Amino acid sequence: LIGAVRQRFPAVHRWLGRVYVSASFLAGVGGLTFILAKGTIGGTIMNVGFGLYGALTMLAAVQTIRHARARRVDLHRAWALRLFALAIGSWLYRMDYGFWLLLTDGAGHTQNFRGPFDMVMAFFFYIPNLLVAEAFIRARRIAAPPVLKFGAAGVLAAATGFLVLGTYFFTAEYWGPAILHWVVG
Repeated sequence: LIGAVRQRFPAVHRWLGRVYVSASFLAGVGGLTFILAKGTIGGTIMNVGFGLYGALTMLAAVQTIRHARARRVDLHRAWALRLFALAIGSWLYRMDYGFWLLLTDGAGHTQNFRGPFDMVMAFFFYIPNLLVAEAFIRARRIAAPPVLKFGAAGVLAAATGFLVLGTYFFTAEYWGPAILHWVVG
């Protein structure tokens, strides 16, 4: 997804892409296999939401490779962006829950992940990402005034900054100490 790497080091781009796409595809297969074998803690709604997430991840992985091999660069890039939007969904799922619990004390969340918030989250952690990716893909085809492009870049930069700050906060305050405690014992 980084143009400078893609242009200056095409072999690195290809190998990183192969690893990334393979890992994404295998994660989708693993997730779907788990859902089919055991189901999710949240029941049918979560099974459907997470199952769709796995299927879409596998589809995006296959399409990314298929279009790369056919040298359809624009389609390859579009599917790679969709795959990225899906791949960050797993991280955003944890971030969304973290912020929700922090800001609302867990309103709508239950221990068995069957509350109203949980039902929304079964889909919310990846569908908005795909919508943003689609908007980005389609916007590249449209000649927009510079002010609109700068505005969109500003919104993306602000969202990225928010996620970086949130990642730092949750890692420093919650996940990092828990992982360190687990490792150190």
